[in-house]
Formats: sequence, structure tokens, C-alpha cells
Amino acid sequence: MARPWNFSAGPSALPEPVLRQAAEEMLDWHGSGMSVMEMSHRGKQFVQICDEAEQDLRDLLAVPDDYAVMFMQGGATAENAIVPLNLIGRRGAAAADYVLTGQWSVKSHKEASKYGDVAIAASSGTEVQLDGKAQKAWTWVPPVESWKVRKNAAYLHFCSNETIGGVEFTDWPTAARLGVDDVPLVVDASSHFLSRPMDIGRTGMVYAGAQKNAGPAGVTVVVVRRDLIGHALPICPAAFDYANVAPEHSRYNTPPTYAIYIAGLVFKWIKAQGGVAAMERASIAKAELLYGYLDSTAFYRNPVHVPVRSRMNVPFILADESLNEAFLKGADEAGLTQLKGHKSVGGMRASIYNAVPLQAVQALVAYMQDFERRHG
Repeated sequence: MARPWNFSAGPSALPEPVLRQAAEEMLDWHGSGMSVMEMSHRGKQFVQICDEAEQDLRDLLAVPDDYAVMFMQGGATAENAIVPLNLIGRRGAAAADYVLTGQWSVKSHKEASKYGDVAIAASSGTEVQLDGKAQKAWTWVPPVESWKVRKNAAYLHFCSNETIGGVEFTDWPTAARLGVDDVPLVVDASSHFLSRPMDIGRTGMVYAGAQKNAGPAGVTVVVVRRDLIGHALPICPAAFDYANVAPEHSRYNTPPTYAIYIAGLVFKWIKAQGGVAAMERASIAKAELLYGYLDSTAFYRNPVHVPVRSRMNVPFILADESLNEAFLKGADEAGLTQLKGHKSVGGMRASIYNAVPLQAVQALVAYMQDFERRHG
């Protein structure tokens, strides 16, 4: 049976070779006689799986040795609390700064505010004029030069790709550029993780829910500079204290074993494709095709400021929104699924992650062109 093209924002499409390998190994992993789901997280088989996954991820992102890599539970939403629980007290002031560029960074800020003095360094939550065009709230990114970062902040947090709004920020600033000496960047990179090279060394920490590009729902990747570990607030649960999880290589308590196994297969698949550089080339080709068509017609519109359009999440609006239901119904019939936009934004959204091939985007554009011919 032909599988439909899956444009879900997450949990999202997984590479078909990964799914096939997991199916083949379901009952018996490498002659062990067990499914990975049945293994002890401290047994030699799973230790091998977990350690290989960590090393493959280090290879893909060139993670320096002075950074710990952890596989944790709770998704990026849990990290909204786990990050301040671990980092906000490291300089004694219990202060942190947040840049707001969309709904996920707003949620991160709200959660962190429970644990200390959390200020807004910059926000795109207003309408502005950019390049001669009106930009609505959450469709643009404040220039780095306008960020107001406090010198006593324990860290500066931002979301580098807003899944809902389709805003991608890749100009990760250095502390020197921000005019602060010891305020490490903490980056929620969930929805573009592993889609492009990332300069981990420019950050204090990067975290990502796996269910976009890195694996299935249930595991969150955390990459954190080791000198930032060991400053958790007394109220931090032991299982979420990086000082406990890091030295145990993610096995302080029972981790999400099967999700880590699938993520490890995804890492090996990415390496086999040519690594994150190859993923970036493919992402550029897919994004250029879809945005190119959106910009060629008045029938559809992408609302995001062009310089910060996401390669991963592409929201678009029909000029006549009364056609939304017909568009989605026809898309489903054409084997193009999960295109409905987030309820807070409306319209449509195509998430074109690593596992979504160029052929899927070609099929989507062809359908959009045909729909425009019939209804335009």
C-alpha cells in the first residue's frame, strides 16, 4: 500500500528505512532474543544502543568534549521547567532572560517565571513595519542589537525555530556581540534540530524534542556545557538534575529506551545520507520549491518576514478562507496529510522535516496549483 505524504508538525514522519529496520528487529534485536522494549536499561545490549546513539549524535553535530549529551523524558515542554531548575541559580541571583518570538518561547518564559526573576530581553509580539510591509506579531525576529540582556542573568533563552508560526532564527549571537561576558545561550532547537549544521560551541545548551527530525515522541535531546552542570535548585527532582543524568549517560533512572533506539537509527540514517550538511541541502531545495510557488501567486500567502522564514514549518493562508475545508479534504484524498494549520494561527501548515522527501513537496505544490486552477 502506498503511504501518504505526512506533513505533520509532530510527531512527524520518520525515514522509511528506519521504520523497516525497527520492524525487522522488533522481536529479536541482533540475536539477543529480545525486543529493545524488553531490555534492561542497564544491560549490555541497551548500553550499546544508547552509547552508540550518543556518539552518532556527537559526530553529526561535532559536539565538543566539554559538553554532555543526555536523552531525557518530558519533551521540550518539560525542559521549560528543567532548564531553570538546573541553571537559573548558578550565579546566585536566580535571574534569566528570554527572547520571545512565538508561542513556544512565550510558554518557555511563562514556565521559567515560576523559578526566579525572568525578564524579557526582546519580543516580536507586536506589529511592525519591516521592508516596507506590515508584519504581524510573531512573524518576525527582533534584531540582536536590540536585545536587552542583563549582566547578572544566569542564561539567555530563545527558540530558534517556532514550529507554530514558522519563524526560524539562525543568527545565534556570541556573548561578546550581546555585550555580556558570562550569559550562555540556551536554545530550544526542537523543530529544526539536525536539519542544518549548528555551532554548539557558541551556546551553553541546546535542547530538542525528538519528534520532529530526531526520532519519535518520548525522548528529548539535551546538549549542555559541563561547567553549567551542578547548580540545580534544591527543589529540582533528582531524575531531572543534569548532575545526576549526565555522568550516568542518560541511565540514571529508566530512560525512554525504545525512543532512544529509534532516535539512534535516525542518527545512523542521517549519517548515511551525508550528515547534517546533506540534510541542509535537501531542506533548502524543498523550502525554495514551496516558498517559490507561494510567492508566485496571490491565491496563497505566507505571513512570515522573508529573512526568517522557516525551512521546516511553512504556514500559508488561502486568500479565500472559505475554501479551507475543501482544500484539506482534497489534500487528504490526494494522499497529502496533516496540513491543517495550528488552531491559534489558522490556515495551513506544511512541515517539511528531514524525513519528508522532495517528491512530497513536489506533490503538494502540484496539488496547490491544481486547486488554484479549479477555485481561483
